[in-house]
Amino acid sequence: MVIAAPEPKAELQPVGEQRVVLRGLSWEAYLQIWDALPQFRSSRLSYDHGILEITVPLEEHEFLSRLIERFIVTLVELMGLRMKTMGSTTMNYPRLKKGAEPNNAYYIQNQPLVKGRNVDFSKDPPPDLVVEVDIIHTDIAKNQFYSSLGVPEFWRCDGKVWRIYQLQEGVYVEVESSPTFPLVLKEQLYEFLEQAKEDEIEAVQLLRAWWQKHKMDNT
Repeated sequence: MVIAAPEPKAELQPVGEQRVVLRGLSWEAYLQIWDALPQFRSSRLSYDHGILEITVPLEEHEFLSRLIERFIVTLVELMGLRMKTMGSTTMNYPRLKKGAEPNNAYYIQNQPLVKGRNVDFSKDPPPDLVVEVDIIHTDIAKNQFYSSLGVPEFWRCDGKVWRIYQLQEGVYVEVESSPTFPLVLKEQLYEFLEQAKEDEIEAVQLLRAWWQKHKMDNT
């Protein structure tokens, strides 16, 4: 039997987000709030069985989120994969009473199923990879949340630690390397993030150089 990985414990971190939590909201009330908000906004909503969490990302949060996306997009290109980027697209699942607007979400393995059109979450599979940056405490158990949606791979970053979860028998198990990018170790992301703090373009160039050397060493 596969044992689910525990939810990471929140530690004292720089303030990366502002959060407002509303409890006891029905699914219908959540939809009314979601529908009333402007389409283009910085806040993100997460709803899980009566709990609505509204997150407003601050600089530390956005910086990490954008750098992780650069890392993913570069790897997809280097590995010759295909991708449909969903960003923070609202993923509503009425049957499960859950709704999410993650930091980043991607179709990679299932890109051929959804390319060239809008995704219908009532029929299409969930994204292959979802990324969440949670620097401060979140009231929603994100591991349980995304595993219940059937997301195969889930990355979490709290500003210091990057965790990779793989869906196994309906629960997330923490793994050391990404199932999507099996040749890439955690050290590559940590190095990339440190380098990008000084120069984002150079960090991408160094990642490309590392990949080329890796290919040469394995041919």
